[in-house]
Amino acid sequence: MAAPGAKTRVQAILLLALSLVLSSHVVSAFKDNEFKKCAQTSFCSRNRGVQQGQNFEIVPASLVLNTATLTATLSNKPASKTLQLTLTSHADGFVRFMVDELPGVGRYQVPGDVLVSGWETKKAAFKEESRSANQIVLSSGDARVELNFQPFTLAISVKGQPALQINSRNLFNFEHRRTKQDSDPAGYWEETWMSHTDSKPKGPEAMSLDLVFPGFQNVYGIPERATSLSLRPTNGAAPYGEPYRLYNLDVFEYLDDHPFGLYGSIPVMMAHKKGLTVGVFWNNAAEMFVDVVKPGRDTAVQWITESGIVDLFVFVGGSAPAVLASYAKVAGTTALPQLFSLGYHQCRWNYKDEADVKAVDGGFDEHAIPYDVLWLDIEHTNGKRYLTWDSSVFPNPIPMQEDVASRGREMVTIVDPHVKRDHAYYVFSEAEKAGHFVKNKYNNDFDGWCWPGQSSYLDVTSPAVRSWWAEQFTLDKYQGSTKHLYIWNDMNEPSVFNGPEITMQKDNIHFGGVEHRDNHNLYGIYYHMATAEGLKLRGSIVNPESGDRPFVLSRAFFSGTQRVGPIWTGDNAAQWSHLKVSVPMLLTLGLTGLPYSGADVGGFFGNPDAELMTRWYQVGIFYPFFRGHAHLETQRREPWLFGPETTARIRTAIRGRYAMLPYIYTLFRAANTSGLPILRPLWYEFPEAEELFAVDEEFMLGSAMLVKPVSAAGASSVDVTLPQGARWYDALTGAMVPPRTKSHRVQVTLDGIPVYYRGGNIVPRRERPRRSTAAQANDPYTLVVALDDKGEAAGSLYADDGRTFAFTRGDYLHRDFTFKGMKLTSTAHQEPGLPAGTLTLPLTVERVVFLGLPPARRGYKAVIGGKHTVPLEAGPLSMLAAQAENALVLRKPDLPVSHDWTVEIVAA
Repeated sequence: MAAPGAKTRVQAILLLALSLVLSSHVVSAFKDNEFKKCAQTSFCSRNRGVQQGQNFEIVPASLVLNTATLTATLSNKPASKTLQLTLTSHADGFVRFMVDELPGVGRYQVPGDVLVSGWETKKAAFKEESRSANQIVLSSGDARVELNFQPFTLAISVKGQPALQINSRNLFNFEHRRTKQDSDPAGYWEETWMSHTDSKPKGPEAMSLDLVFPGFQNVYGIPERATSLSLRPTNGAAPYGEPYRLYNLDVFEYLDDHPFGLYGSIPVMMAHKKGLTVGVFWNNAAEMFVDVVKPGRDTAVQWITESGIVDLFVFVGGSAPAVLASYAKVAGTTALPQLFSLGYHQCRWNYKDEADVKAVDGGFDEHAIPYDVLWLDIEHTNGKRYLTWDSSVFPNPIPMQEDVASRGREMVTIVDPHVKRDHAYYVFSEAEKAGHFVKNKYNNDFDGWCWPGQSSYLDVTSPAVRSWWAEQFTLDKYQGSTKHLYIWNDMNEPSVFNGPEITMQKDNIHFGGVEHRDNHNLYGIYYHMATAEGLKLRGSIVNPESGDRPFVLSRAFFSGTQRVGPIWTGDNAAQWSHLKVSVPMLLTLGLTGLPYSGADVGGFFGNPDAELMTRWYQVGIFYPFFRGHAHLETQRREPWLFGPETTARIRTAIRGRYAMLPYIYTLFRAANTSGLPILRPLWYEFPEAEELFAVDEEFMLGSAMLVKPVSAAGASSVDVTLPQGARWYDALTGAMVPPRTKSHRVQVTLDGIPVYYRGGNIVPRRERPRRSTAAQANDPYTLVVALDDKGEAAGSLYADDGRTFAFTRGDYLHRDFTFKGMKLTSTAHQEPGLPAGTLTLPLTVERVVFLGLPPARRGYKAVIGGKHTVPLEAGPLSMLAAQAENALVLRKPDLPVSHDWTVEIVAA
């Protein structure tokens, strides 16, 4: 989080010792023996690698094709059971494959409110291509579907290329609901892990889904875990002899290269090869294990889940942007964040009192380092009673927040889902009276242990509970809060210190009689949703006309979390390896629809030295969510505490973040409208370059900038791969990089890391050093025009009030910039399906920096509006760092941001 899940277990020991002894949870390092593996999990061990798919056959006489939907009976003859198979073609670029037991059995299905609505009715008709005694072939758009009957298999091709096969290895299985038999093996109806026994009242109901991506060597996704971008096979040496796991858990001080699942789960996988990208999403919230093997040129995957139904979306758009756009139709796009939340955040477990807050806030101004948000961890509360303040150290929370806000900054407090069992605590007493808590298997309020000691857990799967919880964030309810206070949800996996694997018992009961095993991975997103709705409610009261966009950080997540708010990668460590793995972790999140994410800069655990801190800030300025954070027991590490030289380097890095904010905010608008990622792997932008498919030590920020982190101590040089087919410019000096066919060695110093502009892009910037985003509001813009080999470039700028929902009714500015035929133009951008932007800002473009103009004997001049002439001068690329003069700069053209204009570049 303070990932309090990681926080020292000393405090937990003192609490738990009152009633029980915990042996393995109360430590400050990852121990995999505290967590289950596939072989120790009944449903996984009995399905992993077991060929049972030949038992399932389509009953030909049952087939019904009704325009866009095919239904059939799927028979399991050895078990004398039948299932319902449904295949639907959707107009938004995907095919939905479902398998369930017959109506009335009542297996759990992820509720509709986790996803978005509207896509269900947008269907695309199937065309029946052929039918025989053992096969039916359908087509819809670019997708072709072959359903074979005996045994059941399904093959999907896209644009004539094989894309996906289901049950081609006979690993499909679907365990039917049944009554208990005396001969049932151990683990079918009751299972014990350490001291915890799961009663499993519904018995075995697991499923195995057998997928093959033919001709694909690289698959990505299924976060969250600290691994490479391209998923490694799980049938190799340890630790990759163990399947990947999707089960939200509080995993403190996690390992930097391990298949173990962490705090969130997105059951989305993307496969890419030259000429084709395909994606799948299994909409299931129970515990999952995922095996990845790579026989020959294929990638084969076995997904095994404990309960629920098969509800598989296959995205057939053919490219990564198309796959993500289709997925966004189902799970939603990224909520447009408040602009302040894209600045730098300063956090520690814990800033101890109001004097500490004032000193830290003042330290940023004293050292001329910009920042936007100061955070408070669990120690600010009255005995871990959330939505309260410890009056002995925070006696005046409102004046404190108002003082920070007077300098254009905000604050964040932590609010966790465990509620201290104390009848004098209004949150507990109200929730208990209303019956708002999760129940145990005996239908009593579940009593678990977390930071406050004995705790109950809000049943946020209930709409009524979420509505009640949202009401707790209004200013009259959350005493001591102001409109400048935002929220951090931690421990929402949920974390239960004395529970199995530090989480909740699977046989606990939620709203509607649903077992926790069925919706475990949804608990975090529901808590996140409810909290965000609370801030929306508060905002609608404070500003009835336009509201206030919520900012709520969450540790746990699921598909759809992007509609709610950001996440971070949890309890990392101050190690070079954790800096390095942060990049593939964040890239993976972007490829699975959750781009607003970050990693704790400096590492949560441990004490980074000046070099590691410097390098982490230099990478962290490109994280979509940019926060420095540290554990309670670490040394203080505010950016100015590592000596003057390090302070200067960190200052330069953070100022660089603020200079990029116009570009980053514009990228977030694209994520908001189209589902596009902010950070992108190189292959996403260069999808035909096979040598880039597994590269994860470099990344693109949008389409315009390439970043190469320095992730090793003492490095004086690094190897940089600049993809072919593009022109590249050093983002510090503006110098064009000569084209190369392979990676090349670049010298580095502690002053920066290699960053490049990609030719063909126009990047908006703001370069005047300010203390916060609010202080930038009236600053002019700089445009960096990086020309491609054709002498052309394009880009855009999005702006709005940065805070409210007024943008949804058209109160925004969105401009397109184009350079072609030696003319730079500005025109209004129109996003299909959205209201045209009507916002006018009294701001200008004060500098235009041209990279890559061909040499001219007497130089160039700019003709503005066909009349005014201004010479282009050699100069530095950025006002923030005066380096070699490799750019041609148009100074003070005073081009109005809100209006059309043309600037023609001609020889002087």
